[in-house]
Amino acid sequence: MSTARSPPAFFLLIFALSLPFLLFAGTPLSGPLNLPVSAFMLVCPALAAAILVRREEGAGGVSRLLERVADFRKIGAVWYLPIVLLMPALMLLSYGVMLLSGLPLPAEPFVPYLLIPVFIPLFFIAAAFEEVGWMGYAADPLQERRSALATALILGVVWAGWHSIPWLLLNTPAWAAGQAVSTVALRVIIVWLYNNTHGSVFAATLFHGMTNVAEFSFPNLGSHYDPVVAGAIAAAVAVAVVLLWGPETLARWRYGNRPS
Repeated sequence: MSTARSPPAFFLLIFALSLPFLLFAGTPLSGPLNLPVSAFMLVCPALAAAILVRREEGAGGVSRLLERVADFRKIGAVWYLPIVLLMPALMLLSYGVMLLSGLPLPAEPFVPYLLIPVFIPLFFIAAAFEEVGWMGYAADPLQERRSALATALILGVVWAGWHSIPWLLLNTPAWAAGQAVSTVALRVIIVWLYNNTHGSVFAATLFHGMTNVAEFSFPNLGSHYDPVVAGAIAAAVAVAVVLLWGPETLARWRYGNRPS
């Protein structure tokens, strides 16, 4: 039962479990994606959720939690459009804004089309470790006490704070600030998708995975990705979502027939 769950305990446990990874946050891994060692802390939300659910609900609760990653039957067909296509569209728009603004872009841009079929399952699996915690464990008990928007902002701020040390060690403060804004905005979008797909963790996971697919498919494996631009666009989309679906549930379409 979600009423037995403790989001504050979940947040504290995530940070505690992440400490060993954060000690090497500035150390890059070998490979074309140039990920830091701290990228492996993505397992911590799932691990924290499993530990707490095991204590609160027993082994059966852990099984039910993990099964939610495959709850795709909850999703109405129309919702696959924003789940799959929204982030690629935002990245394309981001590229256009950067091009028109004269911001730095690669001299010979390329998109790794052949890698995208590899990226999709890889980043889905990575996102599942996070979303089984953020949405599978913490979202419902937060929404029982607060509005959907407040829940999204709490989760987004904690999510951004959890990533902040690697961001600051490996990038400029402006880059980290832009990425933090983007992260909070994307959590609003994820809660919107979750609430409109009957609480589907699969929907949250697939969108999260497509976020990373889109960022690493940005020209030259994301080498010139600018989170300040992307964050501003994501924030605008999040504001539109709140205005159109309402802050209380993010699921009550205010104009005409509700998308199904």
